[in-house]
Amino acid sequence: MMRSLYTAATGMMVQEQKMNVVANNLANSSTTGFKRARAEFSELLPDRLQAAGSGVDTAGNRAPTPIEVGLGARVAAVARDFGTGDLLNTQNPLDLAIEGTGFLRVTRPNGDIGYTRAGNLRIDSEGRLVTAAGDPLDPGISMPPEATDLSISRDGVVTARVAGRDEAVPIGNLELTIFQNPAGLESVGGNLYRSTTAAGLPTSVRPGERGSGELAQGFLEGSNVKSVEEMLDLITTQRAYEMNSKIIQTADQMLQKLSNLK
Repeated sequence: MMRSLYTAATGMMVQEQKMNVVANNLANSSTTGFKRARAEFSELLPDRLQAAGSGVDTAGNRAPTPIEVGLGARVAAVARDFGTGDLLNTQNPLDLAIEGTGFLRVTRPNGDIGYTRAGNLRIDSEGRLVTAAGDPLDPGISMPPEATDLSISRDGVVTARVAGRDEAVPIGNLELTIFQNPAGLESVGGNLYRSTTAAGLPTSVRPGERGSGELAQGFLEGSNVKSVEEMLDLITTQRAYEMNSKIIQTADQMLQKLSNLK
């Protein structure tokens, strides 16, 4: 089989995967705290027809370079871009944005720990601060009965006004978690990530420490997807897919001519 058929087929497959990544980015361009993904490619092992220095011409000179024919590409990784998205002013006291690299830690329904950048919080029927999906923060923060005027400081101190007290009282402290390599986190859907060995050990810090970022109450972090850039990426991906398809058509025509030779 002609190498070009296989090579172009791998090109179409990687561009299809890239198209899927771009489509998901665009679909989540309005998702709170969403981090865009980027498909990364690598070259497949080439077919080495002649090693460097092994060929000898009529004058006795050895070839200084090898003869290698590439066999296409593959998807090497789909990496997350954890750059901060724009902060959106909602004036909702339960909305929280992180102005750094930290993550909120939550307890999932199965008891596992998850990490999120989405700070659109709620108060559940038990008075706990939870995410939009209902996962409670870890460590837990519970509102006293009939408490009002919830306030969250830049460094994570949570206070509220309660009956019989003239001043707001502290009810807990929020913590953030940082990772040596956030790109190594595994997405589990619902704006949640799971820790992996590639991400490094999770480290709990006070907001503002070690680059984790301070908290901004009344704000939400928007998606870091840039729609115009994604559309441009979509166009170039489509063109690359079409060019690889054209190569397959051309190779097929060449094979047809060879098969018709008598």
